[in-house]
Amino acid sequence: MPHNIGLITTIAAALGAGLLFGYLATRLKLPALVGYLAAGIIIGPATPGFVADTALAGQLAEIGVMLMMFGVGLHFSLEDLWDVRKVALPGAILQIAVATALGMGLAHFWGWTIGGGLVFGLALSVASTVVLLRALEERGILDTFNGRIAVGWLVVEDLVTVLVLVLLPALAGSLGGEAVDGHGAGDGGLWTTLAITLGQVGAFIVLMLVVGRKLFPWILWQVARTGSRELFTLCVIAAAVGIAYASTHYFGVSFALGSFFAGMVLRESALAHRAAEESLPLRDAFAVLFFVSVGMLFEPSILVEQPLKLLAVVAIIVVGKSVAAFLLVLLLRYPAKTALMVSASLAQIGEFSFILAALGLSLKLMPVEGQSLILAGAIISIAVNPVVFRLTKPLERWLGRNPGLAARFDRPADPLAELPMNVPHEHLRNQVVLVGYGRVGRRIAAALKEQKIPYVVAEQNREVVDQLRKEGTPAVAGNAGEPAVLIQAHIQHASMLVIATPDTFHVRAMIETARALNPDIKTVVRTHNDAEADLLRSERAGEIFMGEQELAKGMTAYVMDTLKKTDHAH
Repeated sequence: MPHNIGLITTIAAALGAGLLFGYLATRLKLPALVGYLAAGIIIGPATPGFVADTALAGQLAEIGVMLMMFGVGLHFSLEDLWDVRKVALPGAILQIAVATALGMGLAHFWGWTIGGGLVFGLALSVASTVVLLRALEERGILDTFNGRIAVGWLVVEDLVTVLVLVLLPALAGSLGGEAVDGHGAGDGGLWTTLAITLGQVGAFIVLMLVVGRKLFPWILWQVARTGSRELFTLCVIAAAVGIAYASTHYFGVSFALGSFFAGMVLRESALAHRAAEESLPLRDAFAVLFFVSVGMLFEPSILVEQPLKLLAVVAIIVVGKSVAAFLLVLLLRYPAKTALMVSASLAQIGEFSFILAALGLSLKLMPVEGQSLILAGAIISIAVNPVVFRLTKPLERWLGRNPGLAARFDRPADPLAELPMNVPHEHLRNQVVLVGYGRVGRRIAAALKEQKIPYVVAEQNREVVDQLRKEGTPAVAGNAGEPAVLIQAHIQHASMLVIATPDTFHVRAMIETARALNPDIKTVVRTHNDAEADLLRSERAGEIFMGEQELAKGMTAYVMDTLKKTDHAH
């Protein structure tokens, strides 16, 4: 019986080519995603030989975006999003404005219309969520404060892009494109469209936060009680894809944003960790399909036909956006290392850029050349993004060797970077210096407060520090890997240094500084990395607590204690 096997052929070709070229890339010391992009070019229409179905590949890539964003939502709480609002919200909006202006200026130089320049600039301004998440996960910094800022920044970009996608048809006629029926800018249609869009997005968010936070975790529990692993996995995937589809179909929200909120509401369940673990293999597989589908859209001929234009586009994406983000984060009084990480995260474009380019073409706002330049710029920026991330390390070391310059970047005049003068003198003798005020740090602080043991918090999140001071808790803002932060926390008079942050990159620097200023200080370190734990133990870094090990110890102690009590009872 004849049947269409286009979907099977596309998946087989994409995964097979992705495996081959991903393996070759890793053997050449390149990121695997470069190999996935190369695989897409090979099986795409721009190269001879086998050509996969680009339409099917695009839909598979959409599922990859949904599952990736769902996974982020499972690890990203509302509290995390709220904590970074003061840097992510203004930073993302201003960065979009700067990058859009750069793109519009370049398009004007080429003789394009205002509408074409606007679409082009907006497409260059929004980074790929999938690429960012992969980069943060590979470096183990997704759950750190800097990682939360980057993810929050991307969430704001996604929200802005959703509004742009809905408003562009209404503005098309006045920007030199084809007006869409019912969306004229002069008859009130623009404001009506804006009000409807904001209402739809707001209704979706309220529905998810009010109803979804109770309903979906409850459904997950009911399925888990059946004891069927297949049903549990099916429930997780159905929730991710189903909510993403419903958000787009009924509320006009993007697939990515819908699946992100699906993950956030399921995070309210105690089964969130299991849900993340069960969906991980499928998320990884579809992430590969996403990168392969991007490669399939690439037109290699543009490298020869428009090299200077392409170079200018890549410069805006990799350099212009990064510099703008770096300066904006510094202006918002965050450390230079945070600014470096955020700027590296945004030095690429991806899925939303393709959607904007396609809409611009359909509205006849942007020439076909614009879409080719955007796609080529995306391919190149995604490929070089790991290199940009690696460049942040020598820049951080360079700033470390130039303390004067680093201090100028980190804005020492910031009042939150210095401990208030009204902190009682007795609170700064034999106190505990607590680095990190996340979920672990808060519990430690509560125990110290209950026992009336003085402590000072060192935390990178300025909003958290500001709130702690309002509550009367001594706190200082900054990266405790910098000596100035620990000095402000009076580490030289402390009895103990407790490092409760999951970011272990600067742990050794913290301990070295503490012991140089206070040789008798005791140190307690939290880590999730076995290699890091072994290294810290070899350097006698104090007490090391591994999350899984401590959980196993606690459960073992409870089991043994319970069994002993049972034996005595008999």
